[in-house]
Order: sequence, then structure tokens, then C-alpha cells
Amino acid sequence: MPRAIWSGAISFGLVTVPVRLYSAVSRKSVRFNQLDQRTGSRIKRKWVSALDGEEVPSDELVRGYEITSGNYVTVSDDELKSLDPEASRTIDIVEFVDLDEIEPLMYDNAYYLEPDELAAKAYKVLVEALGKADKVAVARIVMRNKEYLASIRSSNGVLVMATMVYADEVNSIGDIDGLEKVASIEVSEAEIAMAEQLIATLESDFDASKYSDGYRERVLDLIQRKSDGEDVLVVEDAAPAASSDVVDLMAALEASVAAAKETRKRHPSANKTKKKAASKKKKAAAEPEAKSA
Repeated sequence: MPRAIWSGAISFGLVTVPVRLYSAVSRKSVRFNQLDQRTGSRIKRKWVSALDGEEVPSDELVRGYEITSGNYVTVSDDELKSLDPEASRTIDIVEFVDLDEIEPLMYDNAYYLEPDELAAKAYKVLVEALGKADKVAVARIVMRNKEYLASIRSSNGVLVMATMVYADEVNSIGDIDGLEKVASIEVSEAEIAMAEQLIATLESDFDASKYSDGYRERVLDLIQRKSDGEDVLVVEDAAPAASSDVVDLMAALEASVAAAKETRKRHPSANKTKKKAASKKKKAAAEPEAKSA
């Protein structure tokens, strides 16, 4: 059972909706500990001085910000604490915007908002209103002594909040030379049309359950086999052969379309896609008759 990591209230206008915050994502990465190969015991981290190599006790550690090479300004815990945002138990909605106005790069962590039992009706009203208006709420929230920018949207009948990075934390495209050069590259209408055909051939309804972390599954399988006493043989991959062939983009696109079509024929969803297309055609053909009637 997930545990609430924050409790407070959504505030917009004169309306207050008490809510609890739950992480919407559970990371599944495989974590390892560092061990001493000789004894199998865990390694402990020690803090040592770069000046003399001596271990530094934890109560002698201070924070320092490097202003020039080797020159630091130290800042105490009390000084930082005095700058903490004012403790608040509210998610203050600042404005409502269209979803496509928010750059996807700005999204960070996702959370579910659960209403207090007595606030369920006000919560449901906000869910329905956001959905019908097709808007996203932009809000501010203080968690763990840090103020976050956040978005709140209606999704599958509940409110989902995502913390966001600030605008100056998003790296500029102009800082990456290879991306700036894209604008000056010329492409033909035929190449674009063929790429669109490839996209149409691979078009599908997104189903997240079709995808899994293959690497994590292989790592866990390796751990299980080694735990069972199996000797695991590691085979080195051969280095990819170098090629000097100049790729004909149009030919590559045409071959990709042909291969995608052939793959789709054998895929279990092929019949489902055909039925959906036939249904759309039938509906489109019926519409003129309905209008004329």
C-alpha cells in the first residue's frame, strides 16, 4: 500500500480541497552495493581531506560554494534555513493554461492527488472542470523545504500533479551546434511524403504494457542464475563492421515502408487495425447520407 508523502490542500479562488500526495511512479532500477572482492564485505565511504588525506569527522564537515578555482564561500545550516521558503500546506493554483503550452522537457516527477473524504465532491468538480475545459493548472507547492513549480491535470477521473523544472534549468537548443545546423538542411517533398507513409504504416494506439525494461529483466535473471550456483559464460560482442557506403535516404525509407508493411501483416493486431479502418470508412460514407436526410 503506497504511503502519502505530503498532505495539504489545493487552493484556487476561495475553494480549498484537502488532498494527500502519492508518488505516481516507482523506479525499478537494480541497485548494487560496493563490496571488497577479497572478503565479500561491504565498503564504507569515508570523507578525507584533499590536503593531507586524513579522515574528516562528520561534525567537521561544512558546505562550501566554489567561486573561483580553489576558493570557497562557506554557508552554515542556519544561514540556509533562514532562506527556506515559508512552510505551507497548500498547493496554490496560479493560472490555467492549455496542455500543449507547457514544454514536455519541463516535467519532472509525477504524483497522484487523493482527496480528503469530506472534500471528495469539490475534488470531483475540479477533475470534471479541468477535463471539460481541456486546461492544466499551474501551481506552486513547498515540499521538503523547497518550492516547486507544478502542473495539475485531470487524468482517468483523478488529479495528477507533476513537479516541473524552471525555465532557466532547460538547456537551450542553441548551445548544441548539431541542432542549430538542422534548420539549414534541405529535404525534398518526396522524402517527407515517404517518411509520412512510414509513420502511417507504423501507426498504432499506445499501450504502455507492451513495453518492459529488458535490461533490468536480464540483470535480475543473471543474479538469479548466479544465486542458484550456475556458471555464467560471458561472450564478448563483436565490434560492428565499419561501412563506407553512402546511404540513399529515399531508398532506405522505401525499404523501411515495405518491411513495416510486411511485419504488420504478421502482427496479431493487423485484423484489429483493418476492422478499425473499415469502421471509419463506413462511418464516413454514412455521414453524407445523414446530412442529406
